[in-house]
Amino acid sequence: MQVSSLNEVKIYSLSCGKSLPEWLSDRKKRALQKKDVDVRRRIELIQDFEMPTVCTTIKVSKDGQYILATGTYKPRVRCYDTYQLSLKFERCLDSEVVTFETLSDDYSKIVFLHNDRYIEFHSQSGFYYKTRIPKFGRDFSYHYPSCDLYFVGASSEVYRLNLEQGRYLNPLQTDAAENNVCDINSVHGLFATGTIEGRVECWDPRTRGRVGVLDCALSSVTADSEINSLPTISALKFNGALTMAVGTSTGQVLLYDLRSDKPLLVKDHQYGLPIKSVHFQDSLDLILSADSRIIKMWNKNSGKIFTSLEPEHDLNDVCLYPSSGMLLTASEAPKMGIYYIPVLGPAPRWCSFLDNLTEELEENPESTVYDDYKFVTKKDLENLGLTHLIGSPFLRAYMHGFFMDIRLYHKVKLMVNPFAYEEYRKDKIRQKIEETRAQRVQLKKLPKVNKELALKLIEEEEEKQKSTWKKKVKSLPNILTDDRFKVMFENPDFQVDEESEEFRLLNPLVSKISEKRKKKLRLLEQQELHGKEEEEEPEGKPSDAESSESSDDEKDWVAEVRKQRRLLQQEEKVKRQEQLREDQQTVLKPQFYEIKAGEEFRSFKDSATKQKLMNKTLEDRLKLEAKNGTLSVSDTTVGSKQLTFTLKKSEQQKKQQEAEKLHRQERKAVRRSAGHLRSRPRRGRPFH
Repeated sequence: MQVSSLNEVKIYSLSCGKSLPEWLSDRKKRALQKKDVDVRRRIELIQDFEMPTVCTTIKVSKDGQYILATGTYKPRVRCYDTYQLSLKFERCLDSEVVTFETLSDDYSKIVFLHNDRYIEFHSQSGFYYKTRIPKFGRDFSYHYPSCDLYFVGASSEVYRLNLEQGRYLNPLQTDAAENNVCDINSVHGLFATGTIEGRVECWDPRTRGRVGVLDCALSSVTADSEINSLPTISALKFNGALTMAVGTSTGQVLLYDLRSDKPLLVKDHQYGLPIKSVHFQDSLDLILSADSRIIKMWNKNSGKIFTSLEPEHDLNDVCLYPSSGMLLTASEAPKMGIYYIPVLGPAPRWCSFLDNLTEELEENPESTVYDDYKFVTKKDLENLGLTHLIGSPFLRAYMHGFFMDIRLYHKVKLMVNPFAYEEYRKDKIRQKIEETRAQRVQLKKLPKVNKELALKLIEEEEEKQKSTWKKKVKSLPNILTDDRFKVMFENPDFQVDEESEEFRLLNPLVSKISEKRKKKLRLLEQQELHGKEEEEEPEGKPSDAESSESSDDEKDWVAEVRKQRRLLQQEEKVKRQEQLREDQQTVLKPQFYEIKAGEEFRSFKDSATKQKLMNKTLEDRLKLEAKNGTLSVSDTTVGSKQLTFTLKKSEQQKKQQEAEKLHRQERKAVRRSAGHLRSRPRRGRPFH
């Protein structure tokens, strides 16, 4: 027995598990039960509750004592007695059954509609009578007050067969080309038929006249639904005097009040499959709608999903056992499904032990059905290469992903990454070894990253612990044991580059600071060991000696910094010479350049220079600007860089400056010529 849970509603599958062949002896069956756990745990609620190949329809008699089912192959009907929990009888038929109905409270009067237009009547003893209808039938209903059978099918007419008179009556002429389903209201006797055009026509059997038409195809189309074809009516069910549920071929369920032509609620199954059957559950105000893939239970007032059930095989029919929480299904498999949902109601009287069994299972929870499945997202399917399985029975859509069999998942993952299990196993073994090592005596072990820095911190910590001098100061946390700095000794990106220019310039300063710290610690340790009395110079040295020592240290440090700087300049000079030598050795090749829209072509030299400058890195451009005088780089005493930029003049500014210069030259020439004319003496006689 499998248990699944959705929305905290437990569903017990009573028909799962292995089935044993009929020809096995009792001794072999007992041996199998001892060996196989699945056989031992299975529950055979009704003996031989299956069909040879496929079960098409399943119904319960009105008194609840008999369960009747039809299937193939060969076409047959089987009747099970629930009081005996076994098969009552089996009758083979001439053709496959489309649907059937029990006219009495038990199995004594049954009517079968075959797929070859035959209507077959069976009594308690067996076959009774057979007749035909003019067109292929798809569904029928029985009107108890008038003893009329209403047949609908591949015709616009609704055929009426009166069982009291034993003859056909005048048919009802509908406006549809074909009719798929029909139903009769048990309260006031209203007859309704669902057409292929997506309409529901309602007829009054007393006057044999049409009283109303509902256009369900137009009402089923909502903003969220995707419709590729005209919806037809595939299921129809009355509940009470005023409520009617209609199922369409595109997967919508419409709930109507007969006093209105607008649906109260439209529920979409989201699968696009025809609705097979619709049932009402009055105790919890639920509607059970089923297509070939899923059974959905939802509230008829709000439309909120109560729970859902996805069988392993495609569904053909669903039957709700009256006044109980048991659900019977006919599917494309030999076994007929039996599901028990305690929330819907108690177990039937003939299997009342199920209530005690489920209570025990709740006290001792077993593994649910989802333990055998793996939840995968669409991205996981792309990584595994299984996107082509979307829509197939191997993947069950659920929320934002899919459920797939755990065995299939492991098999595909092993094919994609054959060494995944070995890597996982090695990681687990390594973790176990590290856990056991943690219980041993810990030795001083340097990390893989920044070993020199870690060694320096460890030595400083040891020196602090060895020294007996203590001062009332706030203790600082150790970097090695602090989780905030843990990544600095694990991630290789934090490795100190000792060949970098900054480190080589700062290293003398760091080394001198560490040496001074060590000297101070040793000096304080000696003071404590010898127990000297306090003097005017508590540091143990006169101030002159200390100042001379500090000045010597500073001189050494400055000399070391200068030495490192000279080395860096020499290395940079060598690099420039090598780069120049490589540039001279390269052979120039013809290059083609593309002028962008809106730009003017001046010369090949300018465009080539500009393109070459754009291809260079920032460092090369800065060096070129420093060479041209637009950028000056200088080093400070602590190794940092100081950059000074001179803005480069644009072409427009250069033209403006040249025009101004030319204008000034012209003005000077004009002034010079005017002064020369003024200084020359006037010649000739005056004009009279």
